[in-house]
Amino acid sequence: MSDIKKVVLAYSGGLDTSVIAKWISETYNCEVVTFTADLGQGEEVEPARAKAQALGIKEIYIEDLREEFVRDYVFPMFRANTIYEGEYLLGTSIARPLIAKRLVEIANETGADAISHGATGKGNDQVRFELGAYALKPGVKVIAPWREWDLNSREKLMAYCEDHNIPVDFNKKGKKSPYSMDANLLHISYEGGILEDPWAEAEEEMWRWSVSPETAPDQPTYLELTYEKGDIVAIDGKPMTPAEVLTYLNKVGGDNGIGRLDIVENRYVGMKSRGCYETPGGTIMLKAHRAIESITLDREVAHLKDELMPKYAEVIYNGYWWSPERRMLQEMIDASQETVNGKVRLKLYKGNVIVAGRQSDDSLFDESIATFEDDAGAYDQKDAEGFIKLNALRMRIAASKGRSPLK
Repeated sequence: MSDIKKVVLAYSGGLDTSVIAKWISETYNCEVVTFTADLGQGEEVEPARAKAQALGIKEIYIEDLREEFVRDYVFPMFRANTIYEGEYLLGTSIARPLIAKRLVEIANETGADAISHGATGKGNDQVRFELGAYALKPGVKVIAPWREWDLNSREKLMAYCEDHNIPVDFNKKGKKSPYSMDANLLHISYEGGILEDPWAEAEEEMWRWSVSPETAPDQPTYLELTYEKGDIVAIDGKPMTPAEVLTYLNKVGGDNGIGRLDIVENRYVGMKSRGCYETPGGTIMLKAHRAIESITLDREVAHLKDELMPKYAEVIYNGYWWSPERRMLQEMIDASQETVNGKVRLKLYKGNVIVAGRQSDDSLFDESIATFEDDAGAYDQKDAEGFIKLNALRMRIAASKGRSPLK
């Protein structure tokens, strides 16, 4: 007899999690609570309620978390200019800690002693969900059906639905997308299908959020982003909430062919995985944030941030958002953003994000010093001679001792 009495399931309403809801109730003879989060995936989440009710679920949570997602997760991550392995903007990774937090909170509210998710045993998401859950509720039990059952194919899942009278929309509908997709306000990802061959080019029909750069408008689109403490607070002078900012940038970025990415990444579990991503708003945000930092951050602070960023990205990618090291890094990053205020003007054109201007009352750019014209004595060029000689001193000494750098 299982000691698990109630389980909170991260529930999308799709095939996998519908099967999981029924499978858990039968396998563990327990009550299932479903939790469906609206993170801006672009699809209605309310239909999940009817699907859960059809499965006999009594406690159903459906929540709009878009503002919390962008404000408390996406924006803090972008303050660090975070990018994994030089390309990936961590769209899937950054959504998981919020889902894990709500799973735990709902477990506490409902008296559940376990949580569950639909992540497979091959991917990163199982790690992210569970690391978050254990960090926030150390004694929680985790049920991961893909690591337990033998329903390891779509055909077996469909057969299970028929045997257990599970109403799933695509049971009787037409052709299913060949890709495994995950979407939220930051991005949409594509895996599987022909993408499992890293030599195969992604089909144009696959992309959902953006036009191809070739068919993007022939005239550029200009944007003016206003920053306060490293976060965008207005676009073209219009104040916006965090979720409104990202929604708008996704639309205008996608319309201009911005944000497509095709990469092979190194998963935390050890394998390489090929995936395609659309992150139009995030691509714009990264370029613009670096532009405003370029005039407002001290050189050594900016360079230190760049050194810390790969570690910060790895921490998020691997699922350690709720770890002490992420919190420590976040405090350092946020402290650097106090003076990251001002405006950035961008030109969007056929897949490109071009910085057209930047200005700030906190700017460290001193035109009287940087000018190529007469600086009226603001900078004494003779000072550079001593600077160079002192920096060359160790190399001059080594060379005088016969330690040639040519050897």
